[in-house]
Amino acid sequence: MPGRGVRVGILALQGDVREHDRLLAQLGAEVTTVRRPDELAAVDALVIPGGESTVIDRLAHLAGLREPLREAIAGGMPVLGTCAGLILLAERLQDGVPGQQTLGGLDVTVRRNAFGRQAESFETDLVVPALQGPPVRAAFIRAPLIEELGPSAELLAALPDGRAVAARQGRVLGLAFHPESTGETRFHALFLQLAQER
Repeated sequence: MPGRGVRVGILALQGDVREHDRLLAQLGAEVTTVRRPDELAAVDALVIPGGESTVIDRLAHLAGLREPLREAIAGGMPVLGTCAGLILLAERLQDGVPGQQTLGGLDVTVRRNAFGRQAESFETDLVVPALQGPPVRAAFIRAPLIEELGPSAELLAALPDGRAVAARQGRVLGLAFHPESTGETRFHALFLQLAQER
């Protein structure tokens, strides 16, 4: 099992924590929630789930987590960010609300809510060369978009029209979509493999 021996924290300030928890446990990881700096210090890897990026940013600041999160990511902690998690991992943000900050770690420019409102949500199949097997079924729910990849980031997946929706930089994975909503396990397995290698 890819997650055996890996203690994964899920940033549980807001968003779809349960879906990630269930999928990671299925892959054999020891899963816990992270709401305080001491809980972050006790994990090997971190998932930043989808939700509302502005709310997660504000709550992270209030919980005293913003700087510890930045330090952990800069220090090489494996991180998987989905949807709002991608926004929080971006080095550069378009259309952020006044005062909104990101944690960094992924050399990309991200635009929030690039696909419109909830009604414009959709599912599609993505070809992901880094993952073996059939195309990935991906759910886009008020999703962001990667507008630009910097030289340190590697494209993992794009829509058929070429727009980038997943990127990797070292042990940091950022996805504009929700693999946990469609039962897709391969991104989480890759993330756990990176955590084991560390």
